[in-house]
Amino acid sequence: MATTTTLMTFAEFEQLPDEPAKLELLEGELIRMPPPKKKHMTTSQRLFLALLKAAEGLRGSRPQLALGDVHHEMGYLLGTDPGTWLVPDVSLTHRDQKGEDYYEGAPLIAIEVASESQSAPYLEAKAQTYLSHGAQEVWLVYPKTQHVWVYRTGSSTMERQEHAIRSEVLPGVELRFEEIF
Repeated sequence: MATTTTLMTFAEFEQLPDEPAKLELLEGELIRMPPPKKKHMTTSQRLFLALLKAAEGLRGSRPQLALGDVHHEMGYLLGTDPGTWLVPDVSLTHRDQKGEDYYEGAPLIAIEVASESQSAPYLEAKAQTYLSHGAQEVWLVYPKTQHVWVYRTGSSTMERQEHAIRSEVLPGVELRFEEIF
């Protein structure tokens, strides 16, 4: 027997009532996630602070880079029908990224901290969605195993980072694992 999935538009998603779980919409499919655990939040907060410091330093020394704002748990509208609304744990926007109520398109860098409730195929699908909607890099961070995979626009492969995260978007920046994990 076949099953049918009803896809949701962003307008329908936007009308959902508030609830304690984190909600995302991936190509019309509603995704409910349990509240993040302490280790997840600690890792994402450390990433946020390290990225904020790095971006502020680069804005001062290399103003030609198109760096926007650093956010923790900011939502991005990637499509309306079917809807796609994703909330990376940490993100760096494009300079002057459009959007009145919500950012439109993917951030410059999207960072997802893996949780026990998220499968590798789901995280990879999110990474590809971010890249296809304008992200230059997506970092998948695995606190349990203390490793990071970086996906880049225009590359068909992902790169495993060892000991530190090095970004092509943030030249010269190195986020050491001991700062994050």
